[in-house]
Amino acid sequence: MSTTFTIDSSTSRATPVAAPMKRVTVPAVRQRKGKEPLVMLTAYTVRTAQILDPHCDMLLVGDSLGQVIYGLPSTVPVTLDMMAAHGAAVVRGSYHSMVVVDMPFGSYEASPEKAFESAAWLLKQTGAAAVKLEGGVAMAPTVAFLSERGIPVMGHVGLTPQAVNALGGYGARGRSEAEAQKIISDAQAVAGAGAFSVVIEGVVEPIAIEITRTIDVPTIGIGASAQCDGQVLVAEDMLGMFERVPRFVKRYGDMAGYIAERAATYAEDVRARSFPTAEQTYAPKA
Repeated sequence: MSTTFTIDSSTSRATPVAAPMKRVTVPAVRQRKGKEPLVMLTAYTVRTAQILDPHCDMLLVGDSLGQVIYGLPSTVPVTLDMMAAHGAAVVRGSYHSMVVVDMPFGSYEASPEKAFESAAWLLKQTGAAAVKLEGGVAMAPTVAFLSERGIPVMGHVGLTPQAVNALGGYGARGRSEAEAQKIISDAQAVAGAGAFSVVIEGVVEPIAIEITRTIDVPTIGIGASAQCDGQVLVAEDMLGMFERVPRFVKRYGDMAGYIAERAATYAEDVRARSFPTAEQTYAPKA
């Protein structure tokens, strides 16, 4: 049995509820290569996980939480403790989707042994099924080291946000022939090392198509191609929580506008003393 959590509306607390084991597994993801596209969104909280879980195959606890939740300038300052806290929340709030947790900058690059220590700790703290790490050929030995020791790894190539200082920004990658070939080689290296899937971010489309064609594990696109084996977006971007979004994001709503309108109405009611009413207050016992 797995455990999911519901929100008790009377207390706003997460309450554990037993649910049949229905989670998507690593082998199930691998078997989706070339089949129905995989659906992945980011989640950072229990409630968001609850809402997204029925519609997704995987939930990514991305280090993008540094910017989305904490207002940091990049993902670089994100810590293992941050990832563990949010990862555990997302696992508690879901029962169907596989939960993948990002390994933050500095937690895995030094050596395969350091990566194993960080990844094992993250999985123990969160109950997640897998970790994701950025990098290509240079990280292939680490991917192999983790995979051989029972830690499922999702790779990430192309635009790698943790390397923003080295890359000089978030522009699309692979516009030169040399860089395009490097990205393809990176993806082939991590897939060959045992990654069960590979995220391809922010690359010119032919690169994503070539990688998807040449590796035997699913590719997950974000700013890549509809021909990838799946797609991932930051949920807050998809929902329209920010005014400015990357070119590759399709906004499926205007949640920021909706929240702002509701907050304005609430403020008007408070200032007019029309909230709370008798329905929201407690009368003395007769």
